[in-house]
Amino acid sequence: MNPFSFVPSILRRIPNRYPLVLYAVTWTILLTVTVGFASFSPEFAFVSAISHSSSFARECEYIDVIRVPLDLPGELFCLPAWMFRKSNLDYFVPPIFAAVVVAGSAIVVSALGLWEDDRIDF
Repeated sequence: MNPFSFVPSILRRIPNRYPLVLYAVTWTILLTVTVGFASFSPEFAFVSAISHSSSFARECEYIDVIRVPLDLPGELFCLPAWMFRKSNLDYFVPPIFAAVVVAGSAIVVSALGLWEDDRIDF
């Protein structure tokens, strides 16, 4: 038995469901872009805050130290610059986080039943 015997059945139904497929692709792209922006904007804000050229980081008077932002605005917390280096996890964590958020968003949209009348039953 062919494990992919359902593929021709799906391919025959796609032209009939073109608006639904377009709708799903549009929402997938929109969710992916939103998650990408939400994932990388805190990282960009943090990197710009601790860079040596920012006025925030200039308050540390020592060489090769970086001021770390804290929740308390008046606190001055400086750490050695060697502690802030790129890790191998930096390449894997953002895409995994984005995939989990997109999958979760798709489940929420499906749970809301936005296309309940157009559901394909196999």
